[in-house]
Formats: sequence, C-alpha cells, structure tokens
Amino acid sequence: MSANPAPVERTDPEPAALVLVAGAGRLPELVAASLERSGRPFRVLAIRGFAERAMRARAEATVDLLDIAGILAILRAWGPVSVVPAGGVSRPNPAAILNAAAALRNREALKALSDGGDDRLLRGALSLLEENGHAVVGVHEVAPDLLSPLGAMGRHRPDEAARESIAQGQALLGALSPYDVGQAAVLVGQRALAVEGPEGTDRMLARARTLARRPLGYGSPQAGIVLVKLAKVGQDLRVDLPAIGPRTVANAAAAGCAGLAVQAGFTLIIDRPATIAAADRMGLFLIGLATEAGTGSSAKTGLSV
Repeated sequence: MSANPAPVERTDPEPAALVLVAGAGRLPELVAASLERSGRPFRVLAIRGFAERAMRARAEATVDLLDIAGILAILRAWGPVSVVPAGGVSRPNPAAILNAAAALRNREALKALSDGGDDRLLRGALSLLEENGHAVVGVHEVAPDLLSPLGAMGRHRPDEAARESIAQGQALLGALSPYDVGQAAVLVGQRALAVEGPEGTDRMLARARTLARRPLGYGSPQAGIVLVKLAKVGQDLRVDLPAIGPRTVANAAAAGCAGLAVQAGFTLIIDRPATIAAADRMGLFLIGLATEAGTGSSAKTGLSV
C-alpha cells in the first residue's frame, strides 16, 4: 500500500488589503468593525478635516482632501486590491485645505472636482482613482451586514393604511427616479406630503412635520403616514448609498410617521440595534422592502413578515 501523499504546501499570496478611506461620521468606524468581523484585512487612510477622532487614531496615513498627488502616492505604495470610500466629505473648506503646495500642484484636478456640488466632488475623486488603476468599491459590497434585511425589524408592523402609503411611495419614487430628485418621500395613502430634494431626508421630514398636521400646522397627524426610502435608477451606490439611523427615526416620529420602509439590501442602517430600539420605543415600524436595485417596483414587498 502506498504511503499517504505529503500535504501540499500552500503558496497562495496574502490577500492584498482594502484601503478604507475615512470621511466624516460614524460610517467609517462601522465599516471597519464589519471588516474586522469578516476577517478581511484593511488599512485606513483618513481625510484630514473630516475623519472622526477614532478613525484618525487608527489610520496609517492622514491626507488633505485636495492632495491628489499625495493620495495617489500612498495608494501606489500600499498596493490595495480595492479602495472603499466611507463617510461624508463636502466641498473644500479651510480645515481641509492645509497643504497649499499640494493644491497648487493639482490645480487642474482641483478645478474639475470643485466645480459643482458634493456628489460631483466625490464622483470626480473616484474617477481619478480609477484612472490611476485603483478599483473603487462601495460599502454595500464589503460590509453587507450593515444593510437593511428583508422584512420587519423590531416589534411593530404596518397596518392597512400604512401598507397603502408604502405601495404609493414605491410607485412614486420609481417614477421620479430618472429625474434625480431624491431617494425618499413621505406619503399618506395616495397623497405625497413631501419628496426629498437636495436638502436631504432630515429636512424633508421637517417640511412633512408641518404638512402632516392640520389645520395650519396644528392638530394630530393623519393615520398611515410613512417614510419610504429607495435607491434611484442608475445611482452610484459607492457615492450615495441610501441610509437611515436613530436620528432618521426620531425625525420621522416627529413628522407623525407610523413607520419607515426602506430598500432591503440597498439601504445602510447606521447602528442597526440603536435604530431598531428607537423605532420600538417610539412606536414606529421599520421594514425592509424587496425591490429591484434602483427601482420602486417589487415582486415581493416583505410586508407580510
């Protein structure tokens, strides 16, 4: 009988690390924790003037937002398999412009990035990275555990009036999606109280808070008011992933909403346990809808869960 074959020694190279580019807010910290849970190696590149203290402390390098040459040099040295932007940045402010020499070196790139709003700034930055050979992936691709699951979360469920509002919200946002007017709407039955514009979800909810009460802003909210939030058609989720958190729940409650319906698998829930706890405490339902990416249509709503 032949002897057992000797074990084959593995020669696979160590996987190249992701680079987590940390902007403002808690999202970079949550993504880092998710990557650690999955055992995926990563390095942190913090954006000065935006990254929070916790991410600056663990960053292997900190760069100015406008130092394009410096950022590209670091990435060349690190050789990441991909780059993951996480957290907010805005158009350059004094805290971000600390390296005047870098700004001068990159004046043409800076002009291209700075002409327009925050989305153009981010898309321009991603294009520069890709043009220099770096794959850019979204949070939803590397930390799917941070996204909304399908079905009901928490103790509360939508009633019939809320279900009608959810269905109308899906139809409305699906129809408006090609026009890039926003990701969310507040509805009551067949009527839209507010549609999100450039001001964002929280300010839209502030408008809805007045419109939901009657007359003249007084009285009790109408039954069946719901916040519906979906990704837009063709939306670059690396730049603008739909997101909610405990603050969204509090603002929805103040606007008289009975609950929140978001797109399962495509909506980031900032601090999911705290968000669900807030919904439970305030008596709101929180539900993930099974819709196709970037559409308001759904073959299965998940409302029966």
